[in-house]
Amino acid sequence: MDRTPWVRRRVAAAACAVALVLPLTACDALTPGSAAAVPGPRSVPSSTAVPDDDITLRLQFADAPPMVDALIAAFEKGHPTIKVEPQYKTFSDYVQNLKLTMTSDTAPDIAQYAVGMTDLAADGHILDLSPYREAYGWDDAIPPVSLDQLTAGQTSKATGGRALFGVPAGLSMTGIYYNKKLAERAGIHAPPRTLAEFEDQLAAAKKADLTPLGVGALDSGGIHLWAALLNQTMPTDDYWDWVNGTKGATVEKPAGTTASELVVEWGRKGYYNDSANGTAQVDSTAQFAKGDSVFLINGNWAAGQLATAMKDNVGFFPMPGERASDPIVASGFSVSYAVSSRTEHPEAAGAFLDFLTSPEAGQIISDNGFLPPNPEAVAKPEGVLADIAEAHRRAVADDGITTFPDFAAPAMLDRLRSGIQKLIADRVEPADYLDSLQDEWEEHHGQ
Repeated sequence: MDRTPWVRRRVAAAACAVALVLPLTACDALTPGSAAAVPGPRSVPSSTAVPDDDITLRLQFADAPPMVDALIAAFEKGHPTIKVEPQYKTFSDYVQNLKLTMTSDTAPDIAQYAVGMTDLAADGHILDLSPYREAYGWDDAIPPVSLDQLTAGQTSKATGGRALFGVPAGLSMTGIYYNKKLAERAGIHAPPRTLAEFEDQLAAAKKADLTPLGVGALDSGGIHLWAALLNQTMPTDDYWDWVNGTKGATVEKPAGTTASELVVEWGRKGYYNDSANGTAQVDSTAQFAKGDSVFLINGNWAAGQLATAMKDNVGFFPMPGERASDPIVASGFSVSYAVSSRTEHPEAAGAFLDFLTSPEAGQIISDNGFLPPNPEAVAKPEGVLADIAEAHRRAVADDGITTFPDFAAPAMLDRLRSGIQKLIADRVEPADYLDSLQDEWEEHHGQ
């Protein structure tokens, strides 16, 4: 199955349309750093040689500031003429302003890959990295699964191979954290093998007068919960078809209804933390670390914080399937970085991306709770980090890492967030919620 989400492209149509209104000279490829936009993907130069001049790269991102700071410090130590200036944005602000940011004359040199990058790549606003992929040997340094989500299905004009629009740093995976001492108080002695067993454990925690499940639904925690359930009820082929915009795909299926009904049911039973809809994911994590709930829905990006705060008292497991024999399926993506077509320093940007594939960077990534693209290059993790590494290994072996549902359309994030908040509060019918998602999908993919 081809899981490449990136190109259902309208590049040829766009190019033809522009050709009708622009002089022929405008169709010539522009060099990186030009402010004028050219339809269609554009590539980095073939040379990787970094000029000797002092260079400043601006890096805009939305995830893992401590990890990014550590990566920048290590890179700058080995590249004293290159300064990387970090520009942190909250995730929602980053996604909402991504198109405006990357199409402006002040676009950052490097930007975290996020939903909407597909269209930006097709319109020439981020660079095809395939020449660097060959020059640096990234296929040897990065497992194929880590590049698949960033690889376009179209042919690269520069190399004749497949275009590449990002390089991964840390890989992510969502799942369930659990407080071992609180779990014991509730009579829970091992991670659940099935979804039904997990529901029994939530009920046991409630009966023990404990808060069963922490959810930070103010931003993305509710989305992770719904997606984790959908991953267990919907066949992965159907899910990928929907996220990728395949003609005829829909989330309005019994699987979508079942996942949405579970979100409502768990709210009715009082399984969520108080004010889940008013709690940000970072706050739900802090509350869990203090012992406010038995379980927490979150991703591996919280592992470093929880390992430091809770030591050996925290564990992790992927959301279990309906049967114990089901494959491990979990949402995940890479914290990856793309290069703007407006950068004046593509070679320096390429050097930074290549550093992300090094063992030194891999250890920094692992120490911050993320999964390095090549786990064999770092020290074996321990504790909850080992739980996550094993869960990710099993999910990869089962071909079960799916991307996040907001990748289905640029404006899907807001529909998901507000809709799931209503499910948690029992203020919307699952069918109406799914209909709103499909309306957004049709608006984007029906063109």
